[in-house]
Amino acid sequence: MAKKSFFVTGTDTGVGKTLVSAAILEAAAVRGLRTLGMKPIASGCDSTPDGLRNEDALALMKSMTEPLSYEQVNPIALEPAVAPHVAAAQAGRQVTAERLAGFCRGLQMRPADLLLVEGAGGWRVPLNDRETYSVVSMLLQMPVILVVPVRLGCINHALLTAEAIRRDGLVVAGWVANRPDERPMESENETLAYLRSHLGARCLGVLPWQSEPDPVALADSLCLDVLFEK
Repeated sequence: MAKKSFFVTGTDTGVGKTLVSAAILEAAAVRGLRTLGMKPIASGCDSTPDGLRNEDALALMKSMTEPLSYEQVNPIALEPAVAPHVAAAQAGRQVTAERLAGFCRGLQMRPADLLLVEGAGGWRVPLNDRETYSVVSMLLQMPVILVVPVRLGCINHALLTAEAIRRDGLVVAGWVANRPDERPMESENETLAYLRSHLGARCLGVLPWQSEPDPVALADSLCLDVLFEK
């Protein structure tokens, strides 16, 4: 059974959740830990001879230490590159939080030191007309790792997301700052200092911008000690 499980969310879509997740998996592997990762539902998948494949799920597979089939990592793969609830409706598929949580519980039963479950979009992205992705985390009672892109507006988005996570009864286990642009934002140091003092959770690292994202190289930018405290 996985000793530690975390749900990875972001303040929005396109903030670097997959890159951060892969870097955490790489950093954990350096510590000699057995790791698993999954992206229960993914839209924007490519059609291949082996079936639909999502680049984020493939990135997780590359960085985790334990072998899994693609279907275990990404059990619901959708081709349209739109929000999951829209993609599922277009594909004629029913997606519920309980079903996604069931996939996650299956992987939680596998022997590993760390399991990361990567969400889609932000904390309140819809799964269907009644549920948002946050319900999956609530069903699993997983601590949450928050990915924050270092750009204008990130303080507001990060504080609101952390507030929503805690209001849903979950713990923000830590947050990772990711630089999505080559040019640093103005007042970056002041922004990071404010987040460190107001988010109420430990900063696990500040990832530098990379022209070619490399989770292996980013592993050194992370400190995971807080995740593995007793």
